[in-house]
Amino acid sequence: MFWIIATVVLLIVVLTFLLFRIEDLSHLDEETYSVRTTGPSSENQDVLERLKEMRRAGNGLRGKTRLIAMRKHLDSLSDGLELRSEFRRCDSPRGEWVIAPGADTRRRLLYIHGGAWAAGSPRSHRAITDRLSHIANAAVFAVDYRLMPEHRFMDGVHDCREAYTWLVENGPEGAGEASFILVAGDSAGGSHTLGLLAWVRDNGLRQADGAVAFSPSTDLTLSAPSNRSNISTDPMLGPVFGGLSKIPKPVIWWATLAAFRISPTSPVASPLLGNLAGLPPTLIQASTSEMLLDNARRYAAKAKVAGSQVELHTWTDMVHVWQIFTPMLPEAEQAFADVKSFIKQIEAQKHASETAHT
Repeated sequence: MFWIIATVVLLIVVLTFLLFRIEDLSHLDEETYSVRTTGPSSENQDVLERLKEMRRAGNGLRGKTRLIAMRKHLDSLSDGLELRSEFRRCDSPRGEWVIAPGADTRRRLLYIHGGAWAAGSPRSHRAITDRLSHIANAAVFAVDYRLMPEHRFMDGVHDCREAYTWLVENGPEGAGEASFILVAGDSAGGSHTLGLLAWVRDNGLRQADGAVAFSPSTDLTLSAPSNRSNISTDPMLGPVFGGLSKIPKPVIWWATLAAFRISPTSPVASPLLGNLAGLPPTLIQASTSEMLLDNARRYAAKAKVAGSQVELHTWTDMVHVWQIFTPMLPEAEQAFADVKSFIKQIEAQKHASETAHT
């Protein structure tokens, strides 16, 4: 019996080594980035109270019932906000147009919401999409991609790809080529955003003029130090995912493979582990206290080495995806001002490039 058990254990170890070839990326942690050193505003306390309400929404619930409750609470985040954009449902592809007054509909932005690939919707992130439509002077398409566990992870990926290729040639009024196109997303949607850029490049499609990722997930192997070191300082992800720190990483990798039906080492699920050369200008925003900080830091460092233009801007002690709490949170307004400056920067670069070729 002992030899049977030993053989099985050895087989699992060998399979783990062969299937999950984890690259040591610790050298990427040496890069330093500028940090906004101003402390959190007083309004941040109100944000923390709202996070407590979100957790209470799932208290005493389990399984699908808990997930449904969390989805409903997340969708309510935009309730009561004075949003000036027009919100227009689209059925094919599934999503929602968000159009600020006077926005140029030939300028388009694909937004991919977060929610751990299992929650979130265009409605839950209207605070962000409304703001982006205004500052980008663009029609925003918030894709309503299929969520887990009802659907496979790759179903959501395919939905994002379909939405992007459609958006290049279609606007809210019908067929028409985009004059300027951006892709943006947060958390899990930030992962889809970064993975989408690589897929567009690899398939020879028209690349986005730029991209924005708020607190993106970039590595499902959970190898980055902040996945563990920032558990206690992340009031949003810490209570939900902090327990993973007690589970051996190989067990997490196998569980991820079973749940996502894709290896956590695949660049589709972990954009950090892919080829980061030849990507469009990208702005990443993250907080010093969140678990995904080093996901952002490592992605930016590796992309720069590969020759891609990626900027990482960090804020002190903000909650994960604090941008969704605009306009209540001053730091969220600062973040969108940062995005606006980035968009102007890439517009200037595009204009200079087009002028040089004429």
